[in-house]
Amino acid sequence: MIITIIYEEFLFFHELSRDWIDRKVVYSTLLLYRRQLVLRYLSISSSVLTNKKVIKMSRPLHRGAPAIRVTSSSNDLLDSQVKEQTEKEELDRNQSSHRFPFWSLFSDNSPLTKYDATDNGFASDPFTVGTPRSRHRLTMLLLKSSLVVIVILALTGSFWWTLSISTSSRGHIFHSSRRLQEQLVSDLWDIGELSFGTSRMKEIEFCPGELENYIPCFNVSENLDSGFSDGNEYDRVCRQGSRQNCLVLPPMNYKIPLRWPTGRDIIWVANVKITGQEVFTSGSLTKRMMMLEEEQISFRSASLMFDGVEDYSHQIAEMIGLRNESNFIQAGIRTILDIGCGYGSFGAHLFSEQILTICIANYESSGSQVQLTLERGLPAMIGSFSSKQLPYPSLSFDLLHCARCGIDWDKKDGTFLIEVDRVLRPGGYFVWTSPLINVQSSLRNKEKQKRWNFVRDFAENLCWELMSQQDETVVWKKTSKKTCYNSRKSGSGPSICSKVQDVEFPYYRPLQNCIGGMHSCRWVPIEERATWPSRSNLNRSELALYGLHLDELNEDTANYRIIVRNYWSLLSPLIFSDHPKRPGDEDPSPPYNMLRNVLDMNARYGGLNAALLEARKSVWLMNVVPTTGPKYLPLILDRGYFGVLHDWCEAFPTYPRTYDMVHAEGLLSLESSQHWRCTMVDIFTEIDRMLRPEGWIIIRDTALLIDSARVLTRRLKWEARVIEIESNNDERLLICQKPFFKRQPS
Repeated sequence: MIITIIYEEFLFFHELSRDWIDRKVVYSTLLLYRRQLVLRYLSISSSVLTNKKVIKMSRPLHRGAPAIRVTSSSNDLLDSQVKEQTEKEELDRNQSSHRFPFWSLFSDNSPLTKYDATDNGFASDPFTVGTPRSRHRLTMLLLKSSLVVIVILALTGSFWWTLSISTSSRGHIFHSSRRLQEQLVSDLWDIGELSFGTSRMKEIEFCPGELENYIPCFNVSENLDSGFSDGNEYDRVCRQGSRQNCLVLPPMNYKIPLRWPTGRDIIWVANVKITGQEVFTSGSLTKRMMMLEEEQISFRSASLMFDGVEDYSHQIAEMIGLRNESNFIQAGIRTILDIGCGYGSFGAHLFSEQILTICIANYESSGSQVQLTLERGLPAMIGSFSSKQLPYPSLSFDLLHCARCGIDWDKKDGTFLIEVDRVLRPGGYFVWTSPLINVQSSLRNKEKQKRWNFVRDFAENLCWELMSQQDETVVWKKTSKKTCYNSRKSGSGPSICSKVQDVEFPYYRPLQNCIGGMHSCRWVPIEERATWPSRSNLNRSELALYGLHLDELNEDTANYRIIVRNYWSLLSPLIFSDHPKRPGDEDPSPPYNMLRNVLDMNARYGGLNAALLEARKSVWLMNVVPTTGPKYLPLILDRGYFGVLHDWCEAFPTYPRTYDMVHAEGLLSLESSQHWRCTMVDIFTEIDRMLRPEGWIIIRDTALLIDSARVLTRRLKWEARVIEIESNNDERLLICQKPFFKRQPS
């Protein structure tokens, strides 16, 4: 039967090459024949794979449907259906074997002889003719061989056909022919997946229950065994082969987060890993601004029990010389890096003032600052000052904040302060709140006084100006003039990095003991930059610093305006209209909705971020620039957005279930151009880990890659749709939704 189909295909291409009349008719005929061919091969492959039992768990492509429960008791009915279907197929094959003796070689229903199996059920000779195992291997060999022959014949026929047509007609059918070849290769890829057997097509398994907060590259026990100490055991270490490609299930009583703005101040206790003791013994100022209830954690921005975050923010503004925090924008402050942020209350308060605050903190197995901040829908990621530079370019932030963040700034000869200076823009501010700063307590404790004096003197040698000191808070301002470094006394303070040392795009490099950013063409004081939101629209001379033309940025912005409008028209009915309301839920009032944050895996110039802000969508973006692509991260940061450098063959430094939507345009093409340093399965399982249940995935790429990704979504149990793009016939849109699976009590 396989040989017959191969021969039919050869005849088909031969006749087609001789008698084609109209290119549209030919193209439609080829598409129809391609689908029929695939169906025939799939029917052959299904007979080989009848030993596999697959339980498909599907659901409608919309949010709000009841969660899918993964249980063992639900398998009985499906097993009986699979058994009945298998018996029916076996009966059909037995009947057909009388008509086609050749097919009897592949039948699994022939009676076993005494040489076929031993007492334990294993074949005594795996290569004995007539055993099920030999027939299976022979079938696989023939199927794989037929695929090779089909590809050769298809390409030969296509080439022969192209040569046979006239020169004047080639241009008319070139585009359709190339598109057909891509689709044919995609279908042959699908058949090839089947030919490799059940191991390649089976659904990806769920991770064990203890991995519900699994973060690859952060393994404290392995780091300790490897000799890491002094806080370095919390470092990010991506060991080759340490990643587990499994699907992380949510905690037992996980619930979908509340909509904004309510969800910014109230989260479900079951969604995060934290104990009541960790809540009440938190030392950080912003950590203490929370209250534990039965099923929820409530974050209070103001309370009679302790100073509110509003008063604290107001104090910082006054120390800088502003009337209040609403004047931060006028002072050139738009992006803030909050080190050891507690649970994000400082950033949550400033969010309403259009100040973008990103939280970074060490990895914590329980009571994580980053996990709770992200559960609130606020910007955060795992980051450590212990031994490596942060994955941000030099001169990236307007203000750095540390309120009892747990970092000993006087340790390692001031190297931590040098890293602060590197990522701080000229004229930017460093705000530090610590009991060490309290003058009265320092006078009574000589050790504290010694430590405070070291930090104060080292900051002066970094050309930082001490602006104000009140109670336990101090504010420094980084110099705006490079001449300050040359005017220092000889031998005082760290030296300036050489051009070789001063790398603008460090990716987890070891900490440097020299002052970086001095050789950057982006040395522009924050007072001289345009204030937000004008900052996002850079002029021609500013774009020249990044090697970009104004026309390129304008075209990118216009494209993303259309893209965002199309995305929302596709998703809005699914998010707002088609879902059953949960008890107690009200319809979301625009612009508030379930999309609080979006991870853009290939951000380019930050066009998606700009379009969402222009459309007044209440979301923030994590703009990720791949290490293998063009390095436009400084442009993204200088436009007033947040971004980070990352290698997508490694795990992103975040906890599971932290993003509402993941967007990837051209990422698969980028990785394909790098000869797939890692597999598509590695990238997609990482997307699944980062995405919350009922979250969305939007992938835009070439038709061939989208077809391959569509096959993979079945293994990930995602609901997926492929949508054609009218303005671009070479690209497709893959829209997926991650189902809500609940783990049952063991």
